[in-house]
Amino acid sequence: MAHTITGKTSLLHRVRRLRGQVEAVEKALDDEHDCYTVLQLIAACHGAINGLMREVIEGHIRFHVADPAANPRSERAKAAQELITVLRSYLK
Repeated sequence: MAHTITGKTSLLHRVRRLRGQVEAVEKALDDEHDCYTVLQLIAACHGAINGLMREVIEGHIRFHVADPAANPRSERAKAAQELITVLRSYLK
């Protein structure tokens, strides 16, 4: 999987931030914070995991399916770019 190797540093930074966010949820629960605070922390985790998922899926599409930049006028490239656009909207 060359796309995860070339983007390894960025992906690892995301995972480390995510780990910190999950630890914050655990600490908030352990310290008996109110549910509003816990829900906000969980929402942040949800957004972070979606960002990680978006980055890996987009790399997969570009590397294994069709890179829209390689031949931007082909139907396959157009479809790949449309999929990436929808993916970005869905995994915000």
